[in-house]
Amino acid sequence: MKTLLVFDSPDSWPTSIHDVARSSEVEVVTAQAYLTEPRFAAARRLRVLNLCRSYRYQSQGYYVSLLAAARGHHPQPSIQTIQDLKNRALVRAVPDDLDRLIQTSLKRLASERFELSIYFGRNVAKTYDRLARQIHNLFPAPFLRTTFRRIEDNWELTGLRLIGAHEVPEHHRGFVVEAARDHLTKRQRAPRPRPAPRFSLAILVEPKEQEKPSDEQALRRLRRVADAMDLETELIEVDDFSRLTSFDALFIRVTTGVNHYTYRFSRYAASEGMVVVDDPQSIIRCTNKVFLAELLRRHKIPCPPTLIVHRDNVETIKEVLGLPCILKLPDSAFSLGVKRFDDEEALRAGAERFLEASDLVIAQAYRPTDFDWRVGILDRKPLYVCRYHMARGHWQIAQYGKARPSYGSVDTIPVDEAPSEVVRTALDAANLIGDGLYGVDIKQVDGTPLVIEVNDNPNLDGGSEDGVLGDGLYRRLLEYFVERLERRIGGAVSAGPQRAGAEAPARGNGARAAGQASRPENG
Repeated sequence: MKTLLVFDSPDSWPTSIHDVARSSEVEVVTAQAYLTEPRFAAARRLRVLNLCRSYRYQSQGYYVSLLAAARGHHPQPSIQTIQDLKNRALVRAVPDDLDRLIQTSLKRLASERFELSIYFGRNVAKTYDRLARQIHNLFPAPFLRTTFRRIEDNWELTGLRLIGAHEVPEHHRGFVVEAARDHLTKRQRAPRPRPAPRFSLAILVEPKEQEKPSDEQALRRLRRVADAMDLETELIEVDDFSRLTSFDALFIRVTTGVNHYTYRFSRYAASEGMVVVDDPQSIIRCTNKVFLAELLRRHKIPCPPTLIVHRDNVETIKEVLGLPCILKLPDSAFSLGVKRFDDEEALRAGAERFLEASDLVIAQAYRPTDFDWRVGILDRKPLYVCRYHMARGHWQIAQYGKARPSYGSVDTIPVDEAPSEVVRTALDAANLIGDGLYGVDIKQVDGTPLVIEVNDNPNLDGGSEDGVLGDGLYRRLLEYFVERLERRIGGAVSAGPQRAGAEAPARGNGARAAGQASRPENG
């Protein structure tokens, strides 16, 4: 993808910036040229780094980002980022992971105020590089300036604004040129010798994650099938946020969470018109068990007896559900944060611990079974059916607390051989969430299917969930992305130019040519 560096005038930056633009893939242009020359209006596959002096409303800098969005280009900063940075409350409401990083990064400072300049996601001092990258991921823009103040014993982000190229100090300019070179070259995908594929799919992974939604075998199979379907795939990680809009679609294979970078990836990709699995709405709905319990109750989906617990009703758990019973933290995954209590004293102590972490928690009657059903749903249709057996000598399919977790076996059976009432109940539950990819966990007690939960980020592991369909499972998943991308391109072509702020056409190679992971928890 070609990149434009847009300045107010050629004199806005020293000639050394042109060293970065020697490649045919990078061009330095003026804002006036970008806004008025027909070749830019007609161009496809452009990334626009807006380095104008001002982004105020209806200035040249504002219009560069605005028209870039209308043309289907990829501006940084986007209009959304420009507007977000005007909202002081939004800027100061930093996610928990960023707040922790702020505290650890600045704890040795003796001053009461600290200013951090961020150039293409980096800082001149390597000590603050990780902090700069995290802030850049939240507010993607070439140049940012952040202000922190020490308030009592904590550092707080009190100011964050876009800066133009003219505000970069002279002694920082050499570093900025190097950061620009790194951003524009090393972080870009190497050109492929073959013709451009139909579409490109980014697969978000976290190599160090202990409980991965997909193992290496599954990822290899997915990419091999994609290659045969003329689809380009690339494994990306958290530091690749700024490259996200280089792709047409995003497939998240990291355990999701609302207060987590996976949600920011999903939200940003969706806002840019990309096809996303898991989409932001599914992450919000599935990763909180309190929401799921209320949703399933409202729509009369059969579940084990369930109680939403708070401090005013904590003493009624035993009376309502009996013993043993299960307590769950709302955002638990992989059987973590899920405990069984066999006596009233332990239950009371456990509930107190859980309520310290969340004002609402879930209590559920214990229904022992030899295995849990997992029904994979894609696009409101069943994709696979598995039996997850309990870990040996344990009440859940996974047992933690040892040197290594132990797991029960997994049997995958053809969908048409699974109990029809189990598949039908799974579809009823998943359809309340959306039309993406879900894993519905079900216990069958005395022949009655009881929904335990709906997962937005279900496991797809080699030899397990693909045990019946094999490569066909990955083909169906990839066809889901292709169908939606082709639908969006067709809609964009028939609808003509889109207004700014509307859903954009699909991004990436093919489109440009045309214009919590978890296993069952309650054993």
